[in-house]
Amino acid sequence: MKKLIIVKLGDTLPELAARRGDFEDWFIAGLELDASLVQVFDPRSGVDFPPLEEITGMLLTGSHNMVTEHLDWSERTAAWTKSAVEAGLPTLGVCYGHQLLAYALGGEVANNPRGTQEGTTSLQLTPEGQADPLLGGLGPGFEAQVSHAQSALKLPPMATRLAFDDWDANQAFRIGANAWGLQFHPEMDADMARAYIHAESAELLAQGQNPEKILSTVRETPVAAQVLQRFARLVFNRP
Repeated sequence: MKKLIIVKLGDTLPELAARRGDFEDWFIAGLELDASLVQVFDPRSGVDFPPLEEITGMLLTGSHNMVTEHLDWSERTAAWTKSAVEAGLPTLGVCYGHQLLAYALGGEVANNPRGTQEGTTSLQLTPEGQADPLLGGLGPGFEAQVSHAQSALKLPPMATRLAFDDWDANQAFRIGANAWGLQFHPEMDADMARAYIHAESAELLAQGQNPEKILSTVRETPVAAQVLQRFARLVFNRP
């Protein structure tokens, strides 16, 4: 059977990885798929991307790098992602993956003018988002974990905006029938969000933000977590 490929674009904080595993582990747990249906691929290793005909869907993870660094592995991943989306492969990009998807298809990525966004946020779905195959049925909005400094400030011309919050106008978008970008983190829980706030506390303070206040508002986000299971069902055509 063809597999869902997790394209590993980065590594989490070492102390968090020691307790909770790395990015790919969080996604595998959230997808709720048998391990035999998932393959992890790390383009940073320099190996060739798998042939599109051998996979049934792909998920692009987050990263501590920035899309605007234009690293070689990132540029190669962007080109491959563009080919995959144009071929109709079900695709989900999260955080860095969301931004890379936007960049690959003609959008613009840069530092968010408001600075780094950490913690738990309240998302609002657009009318298109409320009717979307992936996000529809989750209500007019839901809470989600966020951790990012850059954003997709301009979506690709063919993109449909699905969700936003007070910080980021483009928290989610769709391209075509089955390629999605999510700036928020459906794979993260409150413990993970707190770890990132602690790690970014100096940067947040330098930006005039209050890490302790952000920490006090962190809560679990069970509705956002459903998005990964929904994507898995879409990929494997399950009810």
